[in-house]
Amino acid sequence: MSSPGDSRRTTARRRETALFLLAVPALLLLGIIFAWPVLRLLAMSVEDGTLANFEKATLDELYLYVLFDSVKIAAMVMAICLLVAYPVAFWLSRAGRWGVALGMFALLLPFWTSVLVRTYAWLVLLGRNGVVNRWLRDAGLIDAPLPLLHNTSGVLIGMVHVLLPYMVFPIYASLLRIDPDLSRAAEGLGAPAWRSFLRVTFPLSLPGVSAGCALVFVLSLGFFITPALLGGGRVIMVSMLIEQQVREFLDWPFAAALSTVLLVATLAIYALIGRITRGARHA
Repeated sequence: MSSPGDSRRTTARRRETALFLLAVPALLLLGIIFAWPVLRLLAMSVEDGTLANFEKATLDELYLYVLFDSVKIAAMVMAICLLVAYPVAFWLSRAGRWGVALGMFALLLPFWTSVLVRTYAWLVLLGRNGVVNRWLRDAGLIDAPLPLLHNTSGVLIGMVHVLLPYMVFPIYASLLRIDPDLSRAAEGLGAPAWRSFLRVTFPLSLPGVSAGCALVFVLSLGFFITPALLGGGRVIMVSMLIEQQVREFLDWPFAAALSTVLLVATLAIYALIGRITRGARHA
């Protein structure tokens, strides 16, 4: 005769099986859309039966330089977005209803316009005779136009503008989950506001910081349109190199090897960001 505990375990197993069966169509869809292209990419990169394409992608100085430069730009975009997004998210978490509505409208408004249109707008704003240089000249702050286009500065400005909301929203969601009474209790015990923020608010918001940093970094590493237009061919990222191999040289196996190297680098850095954030949270 079965006990009540066995009956509950059987019911729980049946429920888990039913939930898994419900998830099977979604898992198959994800496998077809995501897993199969990645496996096809791996197969294409070694279709000649050797690792020559990977050796070229990882040992050639040119491709290593482009990879490291891409990682550097992605890290800079991530850092700038974090420095700008955290105060914005903190203000939104403390603002009233109208302040939150206005802030959300400002953050969501760019999503109504394509990335291509926004990038062309930056071409107009940052050009030698663009709005920014003209305003600075009229204000007497500069004598000659600043080089804001076709360099790393222009690429950073355009990418930060596109990716900033992806940093704000995770941090904002994390800050909303923090009980305000914790900060008030710390201040009631004599801690100044800045110490209360550093010892209470910031550590508890690290999950949002980690999610925002990982999201912005991954998106930055694979960015194409903004670096291609604002960089003017002088700032080369891995995505542009992959596109060049396919469009100009029709070298699909080498492009697949470059894509695989980029994927592995992205996963490794993503894991590193998560580990650093977890260590800081438990410190």
